[in-house]
Amino acid sequence: MDLNYNTIHPKFKFNGNYYGFKDLQEQAYCLVKEGEGYEIAIGDFLLDWLDGSDVVKVNTSGSTGIPKIITLQKKHMVNSALATGTFFNMREGTKALHCLPTTFIAGKMMLVRAIVLGWELQCVAPNSHPLQSVKDYYDFGAMVPLQIENSLSCIGQIGTVIVGGAPMSAALKRNVALLPVNVFETYGMTETITHIAVKKVIHKQSSDNETDGGVAFIALPKVYFSTDERGCLVINASHISDVEVVTNDVVRLHSDTEFEWLGRFDNVVNSGGIKLIPEQIESKLLALLTSRFFVAGIVDATLGHKLILVVEGLDDSSQLQKDIQTLTSLDKYEIPKEIYTIPKFMETGSGKVNRGETLRALELN
Repeated sequence: MDLNYNTIHPKFKFNGNYYGFKDLQEQAYCLVKEGEGYEIAIGDFLLDWLDGSDVVKVNTSGSTGIPKIITLQKKHMVNSALATGTFFNMREGTKALHCLPTTFIAGKMMLVRAIVLGWELQCVAPNSHPLQSVKDYYDFGAMVPLQIENSLSCIGQIGTVIVGGAPMSAALKRNVALLPVNVFETYGMTETITHIAVKKVIHKQSSDNETDGGVAFIALPKVYFSTDERGCLVINASHISDVEVVTNDVVRLHSDTEFEWLGRFDNVVNSGGIKLIPEQIESKLLALLTSRFFVAGIVDATLGHKLILVVEGLDDSSQLQKDIQTLTSLDKYEIPKEIYTIPKFMETGSGKVNRGETLRALELN
């Protein structure tokens, strides 16, 4: 059949029922008028999808900058759905669980995939325990790390789970790698219509006895990579974007379809002429910390910028400072000069840590 944004796949099911075009419009109106908060968001998007326009306006999360509204072409969203279906071999009749907020692109695309590919989609409230009242088995689902962490005892109810929105901790990777479920970390953004590359979380013992989630992200079909003069990722994917997408993500290319993510260019700290990538240092500090934290640079008269560690909800940092000194995986330049604590991190509208605002709250920025 001809797959486009004006077509509803005949095998598409929403919460147990088949819907054609007009029926789905009516259901969307009902959700907007009578539904709970998360159902209203679903209804709003369905009405946008079925309104005859060839574009959709979408809010960005604000995790890497000021939140904004961008316009996406529906044909590109269809192509994104097709790429996901092809990569994961999720064909018509796939049973999928939708447990993400539909206010952002990840939640919207779960609906698009179901409509375009003919999936049987079940929607539940997008809270931190999405499987709490779920008893059925699903072939596919998308979650944020907190949802995965709170669902470890029953995550086997989903065959394949893609994870985004925030990094997975080393401890969470260790836990899911041994469970009967295929979990994939994703790389993408609103501008690329969610993920354009994934890597499977696997059980791989390294020298420091950590479970490695794999090194390289692998591109979805028709996606190709290069880097700019800063060493940042450039994405060429004409089926989902009319222009190259230039990112601020520092990467190491393995090929034009594989890359290793190193960190954010705007987070790089130049301390005494040494360039330090906070995300790489943070991955080494995971062994010592269970609470949320991040590494950043603040102005220093001698070094230009000095490396600091900011930890959420830590009462006493003296023991942590001692433990860091003994961490053999850290280079001497990667040891934070100071540790700051704050009761609660500042967050973006989507719940991600806002590093800049947190530093300002500490009067460090």
